[in-house]
Amino acid sequence: MSVGTGTTVGVRILTRAELALRGVRVDTGVRRPDGAGPSGDDHVLVDGANAALPTNPASPYSVRDGTVWVGDEDTGLTLTPVRRPRFYDLTTADGVRYEQIARLHGANVLATTVVQTCIRYAEADRCRFCTIEEALHSGATVGAKTPAQLAEVAEAAVRLDGVEQMVMTTGTTTGADRGARNLVRAVRAVLEAVPGLPIQVQCEPPGDLAWIRHLREAGATAIGIHVESMDERVRRRWMPGKSTVAMADYEAAWDEAVRVFGRNRVSTYLLVGLGENPDELIAGATRLIERGVYPFIVPFRPMHGTLAARDGVTAPDPHLLAYVTEQVAAKLRADGMSGADQKAGCAACGACSVLQTAGG
Repeated sequence: MSVGTGTTVGVRILTRAELALRGVRVDTGVRRPDGAGPSGDDHVLVDGANAALPTNPASPYSVRDGTVWVGDEDTGLTLTPVRRPRFYDLTTADGVRYEQIARLHGANVLATTVVQTCIRYAEADRCRFCTIEEALHSGATVGAKTPAQLAEVAEAAVRLDGVEQMVMTTGTTTGADRGARNLVRAVRAVLEAVPGLPIQVQCEPPGDLAWIRHLREAGATAIGIHVESMDERVRRRWMPGKSTVAMADYEAAWDEAVRVFGRNRVSTYLLVGLGENPDELIAGATRLIERGVYPFIVPFRPMHGTLAARDGVTAPDPHLLAYVTEQVAAKLRADGMSGADQKAGCAACGACSVLQTAGG
């Protein structure tokens, strides 16, 4: 199978890409329908690895006795729904459900958006793939999680459900730290309650790069500084507010983060399906790898509530996703970089990407 250029992609990678985009006809139970990022969906294990797949009654893929089928053909992939975690049944003393403070991603990752509002959420500035405040409006979460709440939930998630790592992201705030200050407080509180828990933090490049050092000193294991696209035309169209942060600021933040956290402890989302030339996307990912930054390749999926979904934008072709994923995975392997080696975060979890299936 090929992608216009004549490049062949593996059948297994293509099948996994199709699952990521077309979903599967199965009720999974652990769901993230919206939030601060480009992917939501339902959390399952595919061949034992974390995966976020849409539940889609129109999908050609179904599950029989734990195996994924397309029509009458057995794909050879196994699929196991993630069990609803026990910590979801608990509430804080002031009546907030633990599930509103942090959620299970995959089988072993606790994830939270520490501040669920963003200064860029007005329609003229909003990232077209993001629904950070929709989760707040629906009552699925609360606007600001306190360090004490996060520590309480993390302790319970580790104790009751075997959570092995945590991801903390934030909407962008008005200060020059762009939300890093809140992450520092949250990391410290969680690690006081659960010493040694690997934590990834995620924020925009802070105006003062010293905040990157403060995050590491607080105990964060890894950091995500997400650009989503390195194509300026795509950035202006898809992220009108966020694109006002210059690429030079991202590059400076990545370099400082690699210096502070170490090589392959820094990552950034790169989205497939925003209209970027795939070979230019791969070239940009290669430059990131050379910097020591892990390019987390994720397909754009039009989540309900996004501006993109409202405007009828569709997901990319699975062949395109498989092609980009395989090319970037090969470059990661050649450079000795693996998402699992990050210990915490989106790349370590891998659910929203096909990179780990491709060996990245």
